[in-house]
Amino acid sequence: MSRPAIPIDTAHLLPLLDQQLITLLRSLSPADWQKQTIARQWKVKDVVAHLLDGNIRSISMLRDHYWGESFAGNDYQGLVDFLNGLNADWVKAMKRVSPAMLILLHETTGKTYCDFYASLDPFAKAGFAVNWAGEEESKNWMHIAREYTEKWLHQQQIRDAVNQPGCHLEREFFYPFINTCLMALPYTFRHIQPAHPVTVQLTITGHAGGSWYNSYTNGQWQLSKEVNASPAATVTMDPDTSWRLFSKSLRPADVLHKISLEGDLGLANTVLEMVSFMV
Repeated sequence: MSRPAIPIDTAHLLPLLDQQLITLLRSLSPADWQKQTIARQWKVKDVVAHLLDGNIRSISMLRDHYWGESFAGNDYQGLVDFLNGLNADWVKAMKRVSPAMLILLHETTGKTYCDFYASLDPFAKAGFAVNWAGEEESKNWMHIAREYTEKWLHQQQIRDAVNQPGCHLEREFFYPFINTCLMALPYTFRHIQPAHPVTVQLTITGHAGGSWYNSYTNGQWQLSKEVNASPAATVTMDPDTSWRLFSKSLRPADVLHKISLEGDLGLANTVLEMVSFMV
């Protein structure tokens, strides 16, 4: 019996991102490492350190079952605060580590990280739920897709800061990123309960994008790539604006001049509040 298709398949892309990252880091000048990124509190070197933390923590917790510090609460904001604290502690400690050493550590851990995720059963229960999508339990394919968005985003922040765009906004890499991010759209609308069925369309322009439809029917919001009814609201933006907005790197007021909103503005503006990362 053949296995079902993986809804969002990204495990094979992680090694490609890792190779691109190493090439990028080797090209950086000493001045590049100290350039400010769109992540306001982090310079390029800090983002590189954070990416390394992602490798080491994933391997330690999920492969080696060594958790170290763990969150004991059950509220979302408490979890966000806990993770932000871990991230800040790591980045501060890594300030004493040289760029050359950071590259070496990425080379040492990157393949192990990618191989581990490639080894997982995509339909087995993941070690972590993807909270920003409203999931209390996730499958491995969704957790790996979330890892992909993290790796894509932080490398893009570096590329943006040093003006080396690479191929991240090409469809092969961008579409899986935005397709995963948009898994947060129904959860973003969870408090809106219209009296009748309604559909909200989001379009990301260009060859790397597409259209997604968030529809309310039978008492719940569901995301689809096929339209079932005329949208009550339509939101259109380009790929570069979307990754900055949905990562909370910029807020709606910062990019509204680059976005087209049509129809019910209340519904349209709710799309702009979507955040697909734990921030």
